[in-house]
Formats: sequence, C-alpha cells, structure tokens
Amino acid sequence: MKHTINRRQALVAGTGLLGAAALPAAAQAPAWPSRPITLVVPFAPGGAVDISARAISDRLGRALGQTVIVENRGGAGGAIGTQMVARAPADGHTLVVTSQSTHVVGPAVTPNLPYNVETDFAPITLIDRLANVLLINANLPVQDFGAFVAYVKANPGQWNYASSGNGSVAHLSMELLNAKLGLQITHIPYKGAGPALNDLLSGVVQVSWNNLTSNLPNIANGKLRALAVAAPQRIGLLPSVPTFDELKLPDLNLTSWTGLAAPAGTPEPIVNRIYEAMRSILTEPATRQAWEQRGAIVPEPLTPAQYKEEIAQRIRFFKDIVRTNKIVL
Repeated sequence: MKHTINRRQALVAGTGLLGAAALPAAAQAPAWPSRPITLVVPFAPGGAVDISARAISDRLGRALGQTVIVENRGGAGGAIGTQMVARAPADGHTLVVTSQSTHVVGPAVTPNLPYNVETDFAPITLIDRLANVLLINANLPVQDFGAFVAYVKANPGQWNYASSGNGSVAHLSMELLNAKLGLQITHIPYKGAGPALNDLLSGVVQVSWNNLTSNLPNIANGKLRALAVAAPQRIGLLPSVPTFDELKLPDLNLTSWTGLAAPAGTPEPIVNRIYEAMRSILTEPATRQAWEQRGAIVPEPLTPAQYKEEIAQRIRFFKDIVRTNKIVL
C-alpha cells in the first residue's frame, strides 16, 4: 500500500530535522565568562567604593576563572558610571560596584537621575558594610564632638564640608547633622571621595563625612581627627570614638555598604553564579582578615532578592528622613 505525505507533514518533518541539527550548536554555546569582566567604579580612585572594588576584583576573578578589571568612571555623584552600566549589554561581562550614594540616596532625593534603580539593574549581593565617620582636619582646635559643635556655632559661616557629590551619603548625612543641631556648614561637592579627601587634608575644607576604610591611614598618622562613627558599636580601631547612638543622634548611626549589580536582563544563572562566588569568597578567613584590616565589616550573605529588598527599604528610609527633617538638597 502506497503512503502519501501531505505538505503539512513535510513541513513538520523538516522543522524537526532543523531542530535536531540546531541541538549541537546550542550545546556548544560559549561558556560564561568568555572574556575579562569589567567592574565599573562610578567614583574617582582612592575612595571607599574604589577600595572595596579593588579588594574584591582579584578574588572574584579567581573564583570565576577570568580577569576582573576595575574601571573608574566618576562624576555626577556616581551617576555617570552607574548609567554606563545600566546601558551596557546584559551578558554578565560588565558589573557596577553599588553604593548607597548611587543606589539609595541618589534615587531617594535626586529627581531625573539618568537611570532607574528598580528597572535598570539586577542586584547581586553585598561586598561589605562600612562604618561612616565624621572627620575634621586635625589642625582645627577641637578634640571631640561636643567641642566641634560648640566651635561651629561660635563661628557660623566659616565651615565647609566635602562630599563625593550631590545626592551622596555624605551630602545627606551632613545636611541631616546641620538640621538636627542647627549648624551652618556649607556643602562643597567633589567628583569622588578621593578628591574630597585631598582637599580635607590640605585644609581647603574643614569637615567631611566619609567611610572609615579610606581614612584609617590619615587618622592613624594624625592628619585627620575622627569625632564620631556610624556603626552598630564602637570600632576596635577607634576605641575612644563614640557612635552616633551614644551621641543621641540615632538617625545618623547608619552604616554604608558596597555591593555588585549587573544590567537588568542579565541571565539569572550568571547572576546566581556571581552570588555563589561572592558567598564563597566572604567565608574565607583571609578575606575576613583583610576586611577587618581596612575597617570594613563582612556582610551577611544577602541573596539577590534580599539585596534588592534592602535597597528598596533604604530608599524609603532616606525619603522619610528628608521629608521629616525638611532637608533641601
């Protein structure tokens, strides 16, 4: 008996053959990462975000089997480099070092940012948590926080503070300090914490709010004086410096952090692989020792979903702080 094949059956058969032919090509898709990974720091070299990036880059490269290159793209309070990553291909080869300035305070208080934290990024996890510290140039004639407040009030309009840019954590925190205590300290924004630190050391500005990590050497050598720290408890490296909780300023007692994010749309397996690599790195005794030596806190293992939620919670927190204290940025 002769069988006939109609046109539809022939098409189905042909499609099946094409699908079978495509299977080996799919199975041979290039593994990730297939080339060096660019880790964008959206600030100038020398600040805490840059230090955190360089602390993790070699470790992450070894864990992923590929070179991780740190690239500084500073400016606009971190917005320029952050936007660059938001627009990068979502293939896992370009990541951004996230900070509270770029992913929390900026979105909370700055209208018309050139990126959207909620829709433009795939959060991965934390690199570290960082104590913040209120710093003054050591040539100023004050030794502690109480004397600082009294001296500023006695000399209004003569004080400037440096920040890493408009909408940064330092900017908001210092404006909150001004509002809480009735101080007049004028904001001078820089393109990153590194340039801000240089002018603090030279006396161009007198005050700064910064991460402890990038300032430990200058505190140790007596060029800067730490007056208060934002941390859960006193820092072992600065045992005589009180926390803001102790100074009855709990709203200021909030640590910063740095983390990792990829462009939105990055495949979930890639995001998860980076997360698992970070989990492994942060449990290594050598990493814990290195973080402690630079004044950083090893973070709890936040999953990508948990990290995304923490970002959202802190945005709500800072929006409330600005509204409640009537801070104009």
